Amino acid sequence: MAEAVAKPTGGAGALPTPPVAPRKSVMGTRLWVAVLFLLPALVLLGALVVYPIGYSVWRSLFDADGSGFVGLDNYVDIFSDDANLKALRNTAIWVAVAPAIVTALGLIFAVLTERVRWGTAFKLVVFMPMAISMLAAGIIFRLVYEADPDQGVANAVVTSVHDAFADSSVYPNARPNAQVSDLKPSGGGSFTSTDPVRAGTPALLPLVGIAPNKLPGTPEGAKAATGDGVTGTVWLDFKLGGGGEKGAIDPGEKALKGVKVEAVKDGKVVASATSGADGTFSLPDKADGAQLRLPGSNFAAPYSGIDWLGPTLVTPAIMGAYVWMWAGFAMVLIAAGLAGVDRNLLEAARVDGANEWQVFRRVTVPLLAPVLVVVLVTLMINVMKIFDLVYIIAPQPSQDDATVLALQLYLVSFGGGGNEGLGSALGVVLLLLVLPVMWVNIRRLRKERQR
Repeated sequence: MAEAVAKPTGGAGALPTPPVAPRKSVMGTRLWVAVLFLLPALVLLGALVVYPIGYSVWRSLFDADGSGFVGLDNYVDIFSDDANLKALRNTAIWVAVAPAIVTALGLIFAVLTERVRWGTAFKLVVFMPMAISMLAAGIIFRLVYEADPDQGVANAVVTSVHDAFADSSVYPNARPNAQVSDLKPSGGGSFTSTDPVRAGTPALLPLVGIAPNKLPGTPEGAKAATGDGVTGTVWLDFKLGGGGEKGAIDPGEKALKGVKVEAVKDGKVVASATSGADGTFSLPDKADGAQLRLPGSNFAAPYSGIDWLGPTLVTPAIMGAYVWMWAGFAMVLIAAGLAGVDRNLLEAARVDGANEWQVFRRVTVPLLAPVLVVVLVTLMINVMKIFDLVYIIAPQPSQDDATVLALQLYLVSFGGGGNEGLGSALGVVLLLLVLPVMWVNIRRLRKERQR
């Protein structure tokens, strides 16, 4: 090949122009070689991404079995059916709430762990749930939210706190023996005698509805009350093996300790007492002629906690499981960004008189804004496709109240609905909702590259 001859551009003393080398491609090789190397990736991209998207769009225009063209009817059904609208609403709640909470917790954890000696251990503990699959996390929190306090950790804590500040009932579901007792229901779960009590005549208050072997502690045998004052006995008018006389204190029948007894005159409580270990109680003389009342607090069912997986709280409860899993992810990313913050800026703010809250709000957070946006956008994309936790944690009665688009897509297509047309339409809508977030993320990446 002949070499290019430089032509003078100026006068006699001008330097010659260097020869122009042939231009090469960015890859430094021929185009067909680059295409050959990219072909496997392009084939996989087309087979796993482009084709499924195109087929879903096409399938969404047909009916349930794909035999009839219905146009946009499936999309109309999404925005008119109550179940689909609830899935859209819950997805919007997830996008608005869960990423913000996770990002905020991650920021707090990242900042605090820099100030404690055991920060590395704390980061390890918080990040550890990321190693657990969604399936395992769902099973764990399904057990955590069990309604029975003996099985569910959440209700065990709630009932323990409640019982520490409120008296629990002594004998839940107990009731008077209607055949022989003059105690009658008087509202609010309480029972009041029809006849007034008299000094010197012990009142007999037999109760039933409790198995003798289910009584708390080690109950003593019931005894008849003695004395000239207003007295009486509260006991379980039943014993294993049967026998005895109803309404009378028979040998072997157990005393009911701790039952509150009130003396009522003209609707007002004039005196009260609590039955002792032998079931007897004694009231002051002013109770003479009053009616005896056993308050409903003696028989109320024990506090069993909160219905975490009921229609009202099922979505927040599932979000709690999500926050538990992903707070460590946010913390690690934000901590990495925090490590790159110029400490001189923080010290300068402190020297200028800013307190720690002002330094955090006006210096640390603005410097971490790019990282916070990355975490927030990533989590927003993640929660739009949330499925596992909702499907596993929400019980069948309240699953309709917790449904999201990804779960609704599964249910209408493969979970018994059998309508693949509507399922495809839901998938397309979900893709359209993700696209704006992805577009924001791509724009942010391009701006960072230009810096």
